[in-house]
Amino acid sequence: MIRHVATWKPVLIGLVSLTSLLYALPSLIGGVPSWWPGWLPSQVIHRGLDLQGGLHLLKRVETDKALEQTAENLADEIKGALRADRLRYRGIERVDMTTISLKLSEASDLVKIREILKTTVPNLVLTETSSQEWMLQIPPEEQRTIRRFAVDQSIQTIRSRIDQFGVSEPTIQRQGEERILIQLPGLKDPDRAKDIIGRTARLEFKMVDEKGDLAGALSGRVPPGDILLYGETLDRTTGKKTRQPYLLKKRTVLSGDLLTDARVNIDGQFNEPYVSIVFNRQGGRKFAQITGDHVKERMAIVLDNMVYSAPVIQEKIAGGRAQITGNFTPEEAHDLAIVLRAGALPAPIHTLEERTVGPTLGSDSVQQGLMSILIGGALVLAFMVLYYKGFGLLANIAVIVNIIILMAVLASMQATLTLPGIAGVVLLLGMSVDANVLIFERIREELKVGKTPRAAIDHGYSKAFYTIVDANLTTLITAVVLYQFGTGPVRGFAVTLSLGILASMFTAIFMTRVILTMFLGNRRLSALSL
Repeated sequence: MIRHVATWKPVLIGLVSLTSLLYALPSLIGGVPSWWPGWLPSQVIHRGLDLQGGLHLLKRVETDKALEQTAENLADEIKGALRADRLRYRGIERVDMTTISLKLSEASDLVKIREILKTTVPNLVLTETSSQEWMLQIPPEEQRTIRRFAVDQSIQTIRSRIDQFGVSEPTIQRQGEERILIQLPGLKDPDRAKDIIGRTARLEFKMVDEKGDLAGALSGRVPPGDILLYGETLDRTTGKKTRQPYLLKKRTVLSGDLLTDARVNIDGQFNEPYVSIVFNRQGGRKFAQITGDHVKERMAIVLDNMVYSAPVIQEKIAGGRAQITGNFTPEEAHDLAIVLRAGALPAPIHTLEERTVGPTLGSDSVQQGLMSILIGGALVLAFMVLYYKGFGLLANIAVIVNIIILMAVLASMQATLTLPGIAGVVLLLGMSVDANVLIFERIREELKVGKTPRAAIDHGYSKAFYTIVDANLTTLITAVVLYQFGTGPVRGFAVTLSLGILASMFTAIFMTRVILTMFLGNRRLSALSL
């Protein structure tokens, strides 16, 4: 028989209810008020892309390019190691995106070269196709690692760029092997954001080939070891920009991988913005060495294969600082500083899908979603009171606490609420009273067979328990499957539904029974308001 309640049970209910209310309150009142103490929870449930508008992008990372770049870097590393030991060879070049060809001569010291390769590139598979040529290949497992790392690094780079751009609560996650899903709610300037996200931002310093035949390169005869790139020059008298060709050494003497900071400054002479960059200790030493070795020569600053400037090195530059000038607008300089600080993408990325959601549609969705919750909730609560009377009122208290617990958990997770999530809340309103309906109907059956009110309540909760657990467990398994195999919106629905089911188990079975037991106490009952 139900007579007494352990002290810890009402204490637990009170703590859960109060804590949930504190976490849910900022979301319920539309944000953290100015009077809210700093030591109280301040997390809120953020609105998703479909509720406040913004940008949806699905990108694909060109992981083949990452493999090609890795092979190029390994080829340069092998060249450097063989030159450092003064070992002779005829040529080293990348054959395809995973294979490097090492051409030997009769004067090559094969034993020493083999030792250098084992030390320098131990992960490569060496195949001797002939006595004059060796093939070095990136093994399949290493290829998979490089591809996976390219996507992971792209995600981190994009996240860093977006964080500096100032978008709150972006969604950036992997989809499949090579795809990245990007959702930027509340974005005001989607075109600028797309430009920042998509820029490879590969910064390189290359020496200008002053003795090379620029005219011949422009006609298609680029000297071996050189590349032809272009930049823009500004005529300050007319304000017109012209395309300027540059014949550069192909070898990159310094890359942007060694940057630690990039800031926008204003030129005092022309009052134009430029980007000031700072290298780390290794980059600073290398920059000082390069500038010291090439005094009175021109060094080009190249970003994504475009020459921004090619100043003459007047003296050795110590301290690890340099400037990038390029007739920028303040916004262009700011965006360039963002992508340089965030780092270069390891491989190009291409847009597979793009959608822009307007704020008007988002506002309409919010209003309709809130209206559906209010109408659905009001109908459920009214039905419970009319049909089950006093017990219905108890069930309604459990429903309200259930919704508050759900909102508290979502806020603590800093989850993003979407339209499917709202659909899950509406569905939960009906499901959360389902357990109490089963209990109340079971109590009615016990009363019909002649049991006393207390015995009917006791047996009603006990016998309905397994049915409730079975029904909710089945729904929970379905929600888990939806989360595992669904996409973003479907996952949002699954998370909301799963959390709501777990909360309803606490409120419908545990909380209502404790409250009912405390209310009845040791009273002698002849009938129930059911």
